[in-house]
Amino acid sequence: MFIGEYRHTFDAKNRISLPAKFRKELGASVIVTRGLDRCLYVFPKAAWKKEALRISVHSNGNAAGRGLARLQIAGASEAEVDSAGRILIPDYLKAFAALSVKSVIAGVSDRIEVWDEQAWDTYTKNIERDAEQFAEKLGDVGTL
Repeated sequence: MFIGEYRHTFDAKNRISLPAKFRKELGASVIVTRGLDRCLYVFPKAAWKKEALRISVHSNGNAAGRGLARLQIAGASEAEVDSAGRILIPDYLKAFAALSVKSVIAGVSDRIEVWDEQAWDTYTKNIERDAEQFAEKLGDVGTL
């Protein structure tokens, strides 16, 4: 399980170092794809297979299912983890998430997310402000 947030920078070759605590669980190669909220999702291969299957169930249905499959499955890229623990982020994915040099890598259970540092700071401030309302909404449907 991935938890925590770490601040890292991209090098001149579009590589970013993965947190040492995540590397063993991620393995030698990972899947990087477009995520929700304008971040990137990074999955270990086994977790990606489950996620892709979950998404693909809806890929021939309504427009929302097709769109999400295209966004995440067609937009996915395999990345090798080098000996320094870095992965190369393709230009189209870096542009999608508007990633600058300074980024945040956040552990979110079965995946990690890569955010532009400023976007992450803004997003977390908003979530912190509204956390009680979110908890109440989720509590209403029995998830908390």
